Amino acid sequence: MRPDINYLSKPEGVSMGDAWFSIASPKHFWVRRRFQVLEKLAGDFPWRTSRLGEIGCGSGLVQRQVEDTYDTTIDGFDLNEYALKESVCQTSQRYCYNIHARNEAFKAVYDGLILFDVIEHLDDHKGFLESALFHVKPGGRVFINVPADAALMSAYDKAAGHVRRYGADDLLALAKSCGLTVENWTYWGRPLRPLLKVRRWKLRRATDNDAILRSGFKPPGAIGNALLMLLSQFEKVPQHDSGSSLMLVAQRT
Repeated sequence: MRPDINYLSKPEGVSMGDAWFSIASPKHFWVRRRFQVLEKLAGDFPWRTSRLGEIGCGSGLVQRQVEDTYDTTIDGFDLNEYALKESVCQTSQRYCYNIHARNEAFKAVYDGLILFDVIEHLDDHKGFLESALFHVKPGGRVFINVPADAALMSAYDKAAGHVRRYGADDLLALAKSCGLTVENWTYWGRPLRPLLKVRRWKLRRATDNDAILRSGFKPPGAIGNALLMLLSQFEKVPQHDSGSSLMLVAQRT
């Protein structure tokens, strides 16, 4: 039986549309491709023997991927109660928890901490990352993914609650300013860039955020999802040229 949600903080509203959680699933091509890039970038990181955590776990997509791939658990933290209740994870713990509280029970306990598509929602991304690192062991790894390229900013980003999209220089500078040593990084999603440009044009006059999220993220059926997965893999990673997303692996030194 899946563990109950642990309420260490009161649920809070977050800058993320709930409609996104009803669309995203472990089968979604973008969710699957993101995990492929993580595995490639992480190299020989010992997933099965490490204590793992994810801040901004949402509906448990990464947690489920880690469970299924490595037969282990990964603690998930979020403040969005709706997303936590809709989680697809099966054996991992879920915490309603404000990381700025810096609970002593979680001080420097994680060998690996995932922050996937979280910090772009925050004005104070440096303060958030510093609080996240409170939970990481010295020598532990941090895995960060963000949307890339400010030129791709669109109504979809605003509906999703994105404050910014990142260039590599921005993300690397942020990591270093928080005392992280960047070990590897890559742009990814380069084959998807034309589709994001089409999405930006298509949604330029849209105003309904839920409709924008559904139109901008939902694949056109199972066959469309499979074709988009195939398209997304037509790139080598790591690569430092361009992409629709940006991922890095860094060590807390």
